[in-house]
Amino acid sequence: MKNKKLINSFKYAFKGIGSAFLTERNMKIHVTMMVLVIICGIIFKISIFEWFVCIACFAIVIGGEMFNTAIEQVVDIAMPEKDPRAKLSKDVAAGGVLVFAIASAIIGLIIFVPKFIDLVGGIL
Repeated sequence: MKNKKLINSFKYAFKGIGSAFLTERNMKIHVTMMVLVIICGIIFKISIFEWFVCIACFAIVIGGEMFNTAIEQVVDIAMPEKDPRAKLSKDVAAGGVLVFAIASAIIGLIIFVPKFIDLVGGIL
């Protein structure tokens, strides 16, 4: 019985990931960026530590986007009519994801720009 509950919890979690990807435009953007970073990581042969950092950034941004989506849905259910408090909750949650995304982009630049400069310098 416990195993069935555990299996179901994973099933629902994966369903949630899929639903977020299918319904949220920003999730599609984040996943696209993740795929591009993975491709660049393979091309530039980033170190294992750099992979760990990239994977942590992927998890933070995508997880943050999923929490943001959940918060927006709950606020919409609890407060279907316009309310400044509901707007603030949704704006702050979206802002949190933006902070994660900006920090991750900066980290990506720190990792990849020197590698790109080395590549271009080697070509020239």
